Amino acid sequence: MKRPLEGVTVLEFSQYMAGPYAGLRLADLGARVIKIERPKYGDSCRQLATKGMWADGDSVLFHTVNRNKSSFVADLKNPGDIETIKKLITQVDVITHNFRPGIMARLGLDYSTVVQINPNLIYAEVSGYGEEGPWKYKPGQDLLAQAMSGLTHLSGNQEQPPIPFGAAVADMLCGTHLAQGILAALIKKRRTGKGSKVEVSLMESVVDFQFEGLTAYLHNSDFAPVRSEQSNAHAYLGAPYGIYKTLDGYIALAMGEMERLDRAFDDQRLKPWVEGELYFSHRDEVKAVITEILAEKGTHHWLTRLEQVGYWCSDVYDYDKLTQSEAYQALDMEQVIARSEGTQIRTTRCPIHINGETLTSNKAAPRLGEDTKAIAEEFGL
Repeated sequence: MKRPLEGVTVLEFSQYMAGPYAGLRLADLGARVIKIERPKYGDSCRQLATKGMWADGDSVLFHTVNRNKSSFVADLKNPGDIETIKKLITQVDVITHNFRPGIMARLGLDYSTVVQINPNLIYAEVSGYGEEGPWKYKPGQDLLAQAMSGLTHLSGNQEQPPIPFGAAVADMLCGTHLAQGILAALIKKRRTGKGSKVEVSLMESVVDFQFEGLTAYLHNSDFAPVRSEQSNAHAYLGAPYGIYKTLDGYIALAMGEMERLDRAFDDQRLKPWVEGELYFSHRDEVKAVITEILAEKGTHHWLTRLEQVGYWCSDVYDYDKLTQSEAYQALDMEQVIARSEGTQIRTTRCPIHINGETLTSNKAAPRLGEDTKAIAEEFGL
């Protein structure tokens, strides 16, 4: 299948997660992504090993976010290498970077400079907190962005301390926004022949992620988020929204009509709370009653009762139960990536389908500099 971005070439100066995640998605869609890496060490993510997992000298994390890319080594402190990179820039469509403000300018690779040698270029950059303001030099790191954005006051129960997401949500959102901006700029370029500068930041991405709650707060500051005393899942939603302990496991209850919940439970303890909007105004009291009821029987029992009345609910899976499930296997979300010498890693595939085709690639992340010579010859460097 011919992929939609075939023929597009991206130079990725980005390291770690947000920028490379955008590059990963562009590569999945058919773009050629060339990582520009420093000699000896390369992208710092090569040495960032989650759970101490390594594959062929690089971290498994590096493999997962840099599969299907090429590696070109250049010393950006060397004027000769900078001139080589500029020659390469004249022949590509997109640049991405996540250096701190001012670094690309010192290297002579800032937007105002490179657009002079390639006016059609799409120049896409990631920052931690934008190009202006008192935080612009603060490290752009996922946990720090979560902590400073208010996000950590949404998870966990009321009496618990601020709790971050257990995943790099700021990085992933920011990388997604970067890819979206690049795709929009490519459409503009096709229509007008002109390039663009695309800018995203971890902070803006994670603030946008909270548009629902922040809009409520901005409309009326009395509506600051207040977490439930128990089974909190959304600071702005009433009971029963949350995850509850059952006799033998857990169950997730989404939003729904309290009358349906009442029919499924058929329990006198809940009936005083069904009428009106008590589920919202007395959220914690209602949740306490629901907690008592659900703890008395097993998950399967409650799923059956709730599904019979059409109440939205689900079991709560860990990775083991998820990956063993028939539903997960039907998604066919896994693929094996490999280096030529046989290093293999089982990972996830691109979640996008185009014309009924899934987008997979078995090419693992490149060794540091393994494509330098071939790219230099191809581009006449």
